[in-house]
Amino acid sequence: MKRRTFLKTSAVAGASAIIRPRLEINGSPKEAAVAVPQKAFELDEITIAELQNRMKAGKYTSVSITRKYLERIQEIDKQGPEVNSVIELNPDAIAIATALDREWKQNKVRGPLHGIPVLIKDNIDTADRMMTTAGSLAMVGSTPAQDSTVAKRLRDAGAVIIGKTNLSEWANFRSNHSSSGWSGRGGQTRNPYALDRNPCGSSSGSGAAAAANLCAVAVGTETDGSVVCPSSSNSLVGIKPTVGLISRAGIIPISHTQDTAGPMCRTVTDAAILLSVLAGRDPRDKATAEAKVEADYTKFLDAKGLKGARIGVVRKSFGFNDGVDKLFEDIIAQLRRLGAVIVDPANIPTAGKFDDSELEVLLYEFKADLNSYLAGLGSKAPMRSLKDIINFNERNADREMAYFGQDLFLKAEAKGPLTDKAYLTALKQNQKMTREDGIDAVLLKNKLDALIAPTGGPAWPTDWINGDHFTGGYSSASAVAGYPHITVPAGFVHGLPVGISFFASAYSEPTLIKLAYAFEQASKARRPPQFLRTI
Repeated sequence: MKRRTFLKTSAVAGASAIIRPRLEINGSPKEAAVAVPQKAFELDEITIAELQNRMKAGKYTSVSITRKYLERIQEIDKQGPEVNSVIELNPDAIAIATALDREWKQNKVRGPLHGIPVLIKDNIDTADRMMTTAGSLAMVGSTPAQDSTVAKRLRDAGAVIIGKTNLSEWANFRSNHSSSGWSGRGGQTRNPYALDRNPCGSSSGSGAAAAANLCAVAVGTETDGSVVCPSSSNSLVGIKPTVGLISRAGIIPISHTQDTAGPMCRTVTDAAILLSVLAGRDPRDKATAEAKVEADYTKFLDAKGLKGARIGVVRKSFGFNDGVDKLFEDIIAQLRRLGAVIVDPANIPTAGKFDDSELEVLLYEFKADLNSYLAGLGSKAPMRSLKDIINFNERNADREMAYFGQDLFLKAEAKGPLTDKAYLTALKQNQKMTREDGIDAVLLKNKLDALIAPTGGPAWPTDWINGDHFTGGYSSASAVAGYPHITVPAGFVHGLPVGISFFASAYSEPTLIKLAYAFEQASKARRPPQFLRTI
């Protein structure tokens, strides 16, 4: 969960002295801007299709690809630049890849993800020798008895889950003053474009790992901004789908009305392939019962998809960064050249009016949903309730709360059941303001196919004392409505990536993928990271 306007940063996060990150920035600014040395990597920027073609040609096997990624993780995630995006490696990865190679030789190819290494966020259950902890020391040792539906669908599609990624602890729903990408178990994930900058969160490790080419594709989760913000900050394509398109069964929750998993990839094509695998109805998650699922989202990839499309500009999302504003004026001109009809402005009339009520809903749902998840782990659960976790953090404050506390946990624990009038009123208000009076209203009024906005600004310096420094961007209306939102690399400001958001009403993924792909193919804005010490 990424805090925007409704969660305020604090001047001091309770630390008594300045804590320097492990990466020391020494010397002059010119010296500090030098990239951390690293070896060339033959799989840099490779796509799923290219990996499949090389396996078909006999150049690679799933085992050889998996080994290359595992070696690369050791070289630049654990050493060298120390991106620190991977919290745990799968000890069975090579054995899984070996079995998939055997199937390949028997012409039993499961699909485009067959043999492809994937990293998933450490709040997604796997019934294997890896833990699922949400980055919390309180959950160390938690090994669910059943795969999440996301993990099962990946395995069934032939993907090799090579490990789990670090995250903002508890998906950034522990404190107002947190540092995105920091967890008690995993430490601080760094932004591979500038190592002293923040990767955003909460899917920080998935974003940094995919950007740094530590996997073919990655999976993150979002409640509000947690897929799209780290995708923007790491020059990735991130898809936050309609809530219910992907099952949440077996994912450590914040909110059953806003949570979803989503692809985080270097290209729109790969994101569409991954979405095709992840999407589907599931009896374990009732939100999927009425989902409008497409079997193959790649059929919507259209390089001419912007021609004739009516695109609305959410102008009120601008103005937080001069460089971003200039970049987006150029982008709007480019969209026109590509044939889009631009309606500017096309502001969401209710923007900013549901911030407090969103937090109210999340506090209620977090307590109820987390307690339900923990109960489902059974007798082996290291924690049985939110209250248990609060007590653990208090007992282990030197390790868990050295930089920020657990104010959100305490507020959530104080909430009553989901039958409370305050919760029901806030939820109804949120959904009306973001749906029929919000996104739907502006789309209908202007006869639009989609809206656009800057996803976020350039990454801020990681700050363990004061917490995150969000300057602006877009995510909340789509998140609260449960509507789809795709971010695509838009360009660079002061050498740091920023993304463009495409969003619309429920189950508009086909349209958004078409528009995002057309923009990507025309702009080619993504560049791989250089692992600079700073900007």
